[in-house]
Amino acid sequence: MRIPRLGLIAPAVGATIACASLALLPAANAATSATHTFANGAATPGLAAAHFGNAGGTAKAKVVSGKNGFNINGYNWSGAATTGSGFYSVTSTWTEPSVTCNSTNDLMAPWVGIDGYGSSTVEQTGVATDCSSGHAVYQAWYEMYPKSPVYYSLSSYPVSAGDKFTGTVTRSSSTYTLKLTDSSKGWTKTTTASLSSARNASAEVIIESPTAAYPKFGTVSFSNSSIDGSTLSNWNPVLMDASNSYGYEDHTSSVSGGSFSISYLRE
Repeated sequence: MRIPRLGLIAPAVGATIACASLALLPAANAATSATHTFANGAATPGLAAAHFGNAGGTAKAKVVSGKNGFNINGYNWSGAATTGSGFYSVTSTWTEPSVTCNSTNDLMAPWVGIDGYGSSTVEQTGVATDCSSGHAVYQAWYEMYPKSPVYYSLSSYPVSAGDKFTGTVTRSSSTYTLKLTDSSKGWTKTTTASLSSARNASAEVIIESPTAAYPKFGTVSFSNSSIDGSTLSNWNPVLMDASNSYGYEDHTSSVSGGSFSISYLRE
């Protein structure tokens, strides 16, 4: 049984915070080919059940004061977000981390997107790492939240730990272009989708766990991050650290130009 540490973070009203199971699992450092495809092209049952962009269970991050040197509590989110109006592009580059699964509940995804921080839609693309099958499975995806994520075929768009990715979301009117490039394996996937209800009220570079349970991912460094063509630091973004009922799970560094990092602390 896990003993909660002192100074726990109380979730906001309406927030949904999941606790991980205690089964310890071995690490898996490479992409794993699935023997079965689940809903929306997902390679695992955990990915099939996931909704990204669903921070705190209400499709927006919760703005509360940080504690003991941490950034504000992002609940399911960590990373950087800026708010305003009319956002039309966001991009960032990262290396997909090699993870160690703590439990079958572990699920995380670096992504870039427009909306979701204080609005009810998210237009996003990234790479998910899921432990529900007993080892780490990596799969690329996009999502026009509140619709379910759509996963890219592992045979056509394979993903491994250590791959270098660039994610970009651009907008023209109510049409969004979601582009993900794996420069290590040499593929690019571009998807175009429309969403007339989107407010374009924020832009983000995020790591998210829909289950509020992160595998041990070390540190993920983001670089060349920009919003509407201007480097990320120019926007003075809000920085968030993820949490669950046991406390903060990771920590986001300060932003320098277009670069920052997120470091794992605990599940």
